[in-house]
Amino acid sequence: MFENLSDLAQRYEELTRLLSAPDVVNDQNRFRSLMKEQNELLPIVEAYREYTKTKQTVEDSLEMLEDEKDEDMREMLKEELSEAKNSVAALEEKIKVLLLPKDPNDDKSVIVEIRAGAGGDEAALFAAELYRMYVKFAESRRWKTELISFNENGIGGFKEVVFSIDGQGAYSQLKYESGVHRVQRVPETESGGRIHTSTVTVAIMPEAEELDIEINENDIRVDVFRASGNGGQCVNTTDSAVRLTHEPTGIVVSCQDEKSQLKNKAKAMKVLRSRIFAMEEEKKAKEEADARRSQIGTGDRSEKIRTYNFPQGRVTDHRIKLTLHKVDAIMEGEIQELVDHLVSADQAAKLANLQGGE
Repeated sequence: MFENLSDLAQRYEELTRLLSAPDVVNDQNRFRSLMKEQNELLPIVEAYREYTKTKQTVEDSLEMLEDEKDEDMREMLKEELSEAKNSVAALEEKIKVLLLPKDPNDDKSVIVEIRAGAGGDEAALFAAELYRMYVKFAESRRWKTELISFNENGIGGFKEVVFSIDGQGAYSQLKYESGVHRVQRVPETESGGRIHTSTVTVAIMPEAEELDIEINENDIRVDVFRASGNGGQCVNTTDSAVRLTHEPTGIVVSCQDEKSQLKNKAKAMKVLRSRIFAMEEEKKAKEEADARRSQIGTGDRSEKIRTYNFPQGRVTDHRIKLTLHKVDAIMEGEIQELVDHLVSADQAAKLANLQGGE
């Protein structure tokens, strides 16, 4: 795993030279491509430089210990040696993680679909709260969110809501949120004070560009219709809503949020493209050997991944057996700690698979 590190460091230096060359600077596409490659190499090269420097410290300390007679100096050298050895071990683990094969979708923005499951109105209300949680998390990362479509239940809940989160690396942070989210609490509509259990399904899909997947326009049936619900003037009086049906897969996407039919079609197309792309990615993952797949779920919508227990103030992620006693803060969008634990568990699983296959 460490054999090619010096080659990567040399490639990084080469990229630094290329990026200052006039012919590269004047070619914006090539400049962006090389800049992206350099940014991806930077953390690996920095860790490798620190690793080689620390390994040299270990060798120097060992050499000096052999010649040193003074006991005080020997103790100091031993302490320095111990610290350097610990640093080398830590840097080796860090480099192993940095060298893991990268998910090609990690840098992408995402399309999020949240649907109320079992629990009626209470499930719809929790779906709306999860939507708010993800929007607040996105805001904390300075990512942009855009509502694409929604279906309200009349008391402030969502039977379904679809929205985009636009930001560098959004998929890498949010991909573990796909699955069934379970809530346990006393609903506002419950007069007897009994705790109810409801479920909401979350799907996180990398936002697909036209380059990622090719869709034949002839395979799409486009229907326009009059929007329903609260939309103000124009929305309910013109055929501005759009429904796209992808005939080969049977995927149907509707959008009526905008007053313009063209804007609704563009939004619906964005969701359709991402759904088809996610379907292809899921199919690809299932065909891969188990050793090459993450042990942390990132796509199975039927998997119960997390429970939000309000009476006890706790949130439990069942995949990594993690419980945090801060349900109120998490519902306010403070999910970074959860995300970090999931990323670390995924990396550990991939390292174990990689080492097991060696």
